[in-house]
Amino acid sequence: MNDWPEGWSDDDRGRYGRGSASAQPEGARVMRQIRRGPAGPRGTGPAAGPHDGRVPQQPSYVDGRGHDGYGDPGGYDSGYNTGQVYGTPGGRGPGGGGPRGPRSAPDWRRRIKLTAITVVTVLVVTAVGTYFWADSKLNREVDLAKVIDRPAAGEGTNYLIVGSDSREGMSDEEKKKLHTGSAEGKRTDSMMILHTGGNGSTLISLPRDSDVEIPSFVGSESGKRYEATGRHVKLNAAYAEDGPELLVRTVEHNTGLRIDHYVEIGFAGFANIVDAVGGVEMDIPQDIKDTKSGADLKKGKQTLNGEEALAFVRTRYALAGSDLDRTKNQQKFLSALAGQVATPSTVLNPFTLYPTMGAGLDSLIVDKDMGLFDLADMFWAMKGVSGGDGKSMNMPIAGNAANGNLQWDTAKVKQLVEQLKNDETVTVSGN
Repeated sequence: MNDWPEGWSDDDRGRYGRGSASAQPEGARVMRQIRRGPAGPRGTGPAAGPHDGRVPQQPSYVDGRGHDGYGDPGGYDSGYNTGQVYGTPGGRGPGGGGPRGPRSAPDWRRRIKLTAITVVTVLVVTAVGTYFWADSKLNREVDLAKVIDRPAAGEGTNYLIVGSDSREGMSDEEKKKLHTGSAEGKRTDSMMILHTGGNGSTLISLPRDSDVEIPSFVGSESGKRYEATGRHVKLNAAYAEDGPELLVRTVEHNTGLRIDHYVEIGFAGFANIVDAVGGVEMDIPQDIKDTKSGADLKKGKQTLNGEEALAFVRTRYALAGSDLDRTKNQQKFLSALAGQVATPSTVLNPFTLYPTMGAGLDSLIVDKDMGLFDLADMFWAMKGVSGGDGKSMNMPIAGNAANGNLQWDTAKVKQLVEQLKNDETVTVSGN
């Protein structure tokens, strides 16, 4: 039986059979072709009849009517003829690893803008948070509204800065270390007026032994009015009698200068601030040894820690000018401390700034109207004094009063106060 396709002969088999040297493919082994593209004309498929001795055309998956064998009007296309596998674009295969289009350049302007916005936002949030944190730590305990018969306000701002000998919050070990003793209550160890304005700053020390008159006043706690009796006492006695409000009242009455803000710091707070900034460099003018203050310092430049600094500003008995020399040392040190606090190494370093602010603000006592900007103005003014943009002096002294207290030079004090009120350059000299 001849089982070759219709129209084929044995000759055909001889020519195209196994082992044929012909370049033509073996007819019996020809695979069905997967033809891509439009189908051929109708009637040319396998059922068309004889093929004139040619290799029969193999059936296409496209049946010539625009349909594949599965009824898809678009025809079947495996994608092998285009190198496209599994439907991936560009012939990259399943992993899509073939060539890609050019990548767009980074938008550096947009990145820089977003980075700048982020940095500014973080700085603003940090600054606002720091402000409210610091503001909440101020101890606004002094009510200047209780001070009566006040002089008229002048130009510029006047701060009364007080260093008290308060031992509040100190342990027995700290009292021993800082040589403060254990006296109850608190007294003023130093008093200064700092004037800030358009003609530089002026820092004026008020010796604690200054002779002053206690005026009429209203008790800060009792609210009771006490009439003046002409009593003359040392200036620090006014503080001991009725605290900051009477001290302000006494200073205003005896000078005629209105005090705008009050700032007080105790022993422990003073030492803690110095330690927080890493010490303060001072040029000690002479060897100082004082068993009462604990000072044991050599002449020359050196960095004082909190304990040494407190001993230095408290020393009076080892100095020839006693209290007047001590006030000069206090001015020098406070100006140097303010300069240290205001340096970039402190302000821009959060590991120094926050401990310093914490130590200082926790220990400061201020008036109810005092704000952080007022406090900053005070520190910058004190720094300016140490940098030569201002003047430091003692209140002019004429000599000793009959009771042994230091008597102010009335004429010079009057001229000094007038210059401060008018915010003029101070030409008066002090002791």
